[in-house]
Amino acid sequence: MILPRVDRREFLWRFGGGLGGIALAQLLGEQGLLGETPAPRADLNGGLHHRARAKRVVQLFMSGAASQCDTFDYKPELIRKHGEKFDPGGAVELFQSSAENCMKSPWDWQQFGQCGKWVSGLVPNLATSVDEMAFIHAMIAKSNVHGPATFMQNSGFVFPGFPHMGAWISYGLGSLNRILPTFIVLPDVRGFAPNGPANWAAGFLPAAHQGTMIRVGKPNPIYDLFPPESAAFISRKTEPQTLAVLEKLNREHLATRGDDSRLQARIASYELAARLQTSAPEVLDLNGETDATKKLYGLDDQTTAEFGTRCLVARRLLERGVRFVQVWSGADNGFPRRNWDSHEDLRKDHADMGRSMDRGAAALIKDLKGRGLLEDTIILWTTEFGRMPCSQGGKGRDHNPFGFTNWLAGGGIKGGVSYGATDEWSYKAVDKPAYCYDVHATILHLLGIDHEKLTYRHNGIDRRLTDVHGEVITDLLA
Repeated sequence: MILPRVDRREFLWRFGGGLGGIALAQLLGEQGLLGETPAPRADLNGGLHHRARAKRVVQLFMSGAASQCDTFDYKPELIRKHGEKFDPGGAVELFQSSAENCMKSPWDWQQFGQCGKWVSGLVPNLATSVDEMAFIHAMIAKSNVHGPATFMQNSGFVFPGFPHMGAWISYGLGSLNRILPTFIVLPDVRGFAPNGPANWAAGFLPAAHQGTMIRVGKPNPIYDLFPPESAAFISRKTEPQTLAVLEKLNREHLATRGDDSRLQARIASYELAARLQTSAPEVLDLNGETDATKKLYGLDDQTTAEFGTRCLVARRLLERGVRFVQVWSGADNGFPRRNWDSHEDLRKDHADMGRSMDRGAAALIKDLKGRGLLEDTIILWTTEFGRMPCSQGGKGRDHNPFGFTNWLAGGGIKGGVSYGATDEWSYKAVDKPAYCYDVHATILHLLGIDHEKLTYRHNGIDRRLTDVHGEVITDLLA
């Protein structure tokens, strides 16, 4: 029998273009032999350019602009001048109002921890963990509009089309597991923040690095993961055969389309979805958690249960090797308020948001620490900008991009420290001003990445998460 001759191109496609080729590419990528981004190195503890202190990140995003002067930025002078005309000198730029009187926080302040950090009564549970947290008090945003400012905190740019930090980390470090996505987003159940899913897009990076949305608490938490109940012709016995045929057709289609990352990502998502049919229900099933753990996260209280559940799911994702998890507190700008955008009645609206967020966020710190995961997991708490120290309409606060607070914990962060400062009113950053670029550079540094070296060529430009900015905030490093 004479076997037909196969040329080199046909040979490489037959034996390298199927699932075996995918496995081969994965192995080559893990060993840094594909010639794209450098692979994480075992001798650098999983870092790319230097030794990593952290392996994973969880970002808690306060959508709508949480007020720094009602949470973590204590200003005795603002309290003293309560009711007096706000006059910091010069014109005051506001979003939708004019400068009124100074307005102290409706909540009392108290010192906590060995560091003696002043914290508002709005967040009493987080106050008990201040010795684990590093506060950045002189954050500045480049926009006082929710959409652009939210883009900036996520991607470093005020425009759409740029990759989220989680997508950059997925691109640079890859996955820690083979059964769950590298970057997962847990949105507020009440709806999306301004920009919607564009907030966690991959931008110009390969589409496989975009965030995977899981709607915790919904009957169908991952869209189209399982066939609809109405599709009676699909059974557990026939579905694997169907998937196998689809995989063959997909590969044949891809072979005729060249190097199309969108198509590759879609095929990869189908393959991951098949694995998710087993892994996702297990991650989202909290029945195995102890009553003490559920109570810690506030699952016993209707006010705290929703955000607490997502924080608990975030912990389960992190411990199973998900590289980046984003948890949202706050939805759109509708009425009644369901985010932190407290223009009308700060006492009421911030109280609702603070009570719902505080217990779950504090539990995440404590739970990760108790399980030995905090030492290599970074927690980032952020918001798109802050709020003004003067009142709006007597009871609310307008947008303030000139000075607000972020905090970090875990993963090589020095706890119990405060970096930078706003002025006496908590209005403008006056000492060690910082932008998202500096926060992003610091997080990448702790993951073993030099933020100036993690680049992607796009439209003739070597793009990076920090654009042409960013300095590692060394004062925050343990």
